[in-house]
Amino acid sequence: MTATTTDVAVRVGGLRKAFGTKTVLDGIDLSIRRGEFFALLGPSGTGKTTLLRILAGLERPDAGTVLAARRRTTVYQEPRLIPARRVLANVTLGLPATAREAGRRALAEVGLDGYGRAWPATLSGGEAQRVALARALVRDPEILLLDEPFAALDALTRLQMQELVAELCARHRPAVVLVTHDVDEAVRLADRVVVLREGRLAVDQVIDLPHPRDRDGPEFAAHRRLLLRHLGVVTSAH
Repeated sequence: MTATTTDVAVRVGGLRKAFGTKTVLDGIDLSIRRGEFFALLGPSGTGKTTLLRILAGLERPDAGTVLAARRRTTVYQEPRLIPARRVLANVTLGLPATAREAGRRALAEVGLDGYGRAWPATLSGGEAQRVALARALVRDPEILLLDEPFAALDALTRLQMQELVAELCARHRPAVVLVTHDVDEAVRLADRVVVLREGRLAVDQVIDLPHPRDRDGPEFAAHRRLLLRHLGVVTSAH
């Protein structure tokens, strides 16, 4: 369904989802504002990707209400590019021919100006994921859904992609829902971080730090410790 409140991109109430006898989401209540960067943390199997798929319209809940802005795009862990189409054709896939110039602008925004005629097979992992990000942004999403989009990248490329996503989301201002296992990534990027545990929201934490965020600073460390504790990981205060 489509969200109707002007400042809310997502509103979820009493959401339940089960697969067979296993309940993965058990009475989720949640709202996400337009322009808010929202991260979902939790161990594997706690329902993070299921919730993302429901928000994307790819899964139906068993109970509850889901209201979401109409224009939604998803970036996955794998770029999911079509090998037989050049980069620009991948970016504008399914869009009218008039979208080609917007596709070129989107490629320039992600640092791939001039790559439009390249083939996916010639791209590095980070470049391919930038193409996937351009494909999402060219559709001017109201909600950008990120399903562990940096997980397959090396450490340096991952940091560069995090910086790029933060910059682009601050510019375009979609509501962002990021699924991640990386606590530092969540604290670095998000305005709010939710920990899902046993199908329920264990914590909903506001990250009120200015950007760019100092990962070695005491405030960053305090948020990290609190989230790790809710994930069952005890760390030293020093």
